[in-house]
Amino acid sequence: MTKEEIRRRVRARKQMIDQSERLAAAQRVFDTVRSMAAYMVARRVLLYHSLPDELSTHLFFENSPGDKTYYLPRVNGLDLEILPYERSRMHLGSFRIEEPDGDDTVDIDDIDLVIVPAVAYDRHGNRVGRGKGYYDRLLSRSRATTIGICYDFQLFDEFDTDDFDIPVDYVVADGHAVIRRR
Repeated sequence: MTKEEIRRRVRARKQMIDQSERLAAAQRVFDTVRSMAAYMVARRVLLYHSLPDELSTHLFFENSPGDKTYYLPRVNGLDLEILPYERSRMHLGSFRIEEPDGDDTVDIDDIDLVIVPAVAYDRHGNRVGRGKGYYDRLLSRSRATTIGICYDFQLFDEFDTDDFDIPVDYVVADGHAVIRRR
């Protein structure tokens, strides 16, 4: 199955989920993430501001303890910049995704944990993104632990990858599956 076929298949399946199912799945996934050692020891966590068809990160931000600092990416040309998350400092940015304002960018080396979005994952930690390569470029420079999150139907046994694709360390699906690549 090609990456485009995977994207079409997942997009069609996402249209079948209602809002209550979306919220319940996000709750299950983030409960699992919060219980993982990689999350518990992390102090600086990079998340993403979810789109309506993705597992919602919004409740996670609102219900997270204050012992961590959260960051969001912002598109800058072909790359992602990393800035601290503050609800009052957000704007609608590239691709109609809310992004942080400011000039206080941090280096990816300062991040302990990255929660990575994707269209799909396989059981080896490989991911199919939206096709622009932003996260592959970011993760290629990172030493942080990476956790991919997804609905169960976004998890495939295996798919073809390209040389530039960067896999994640863990995948957490909403049925509580935790797959460890390492």
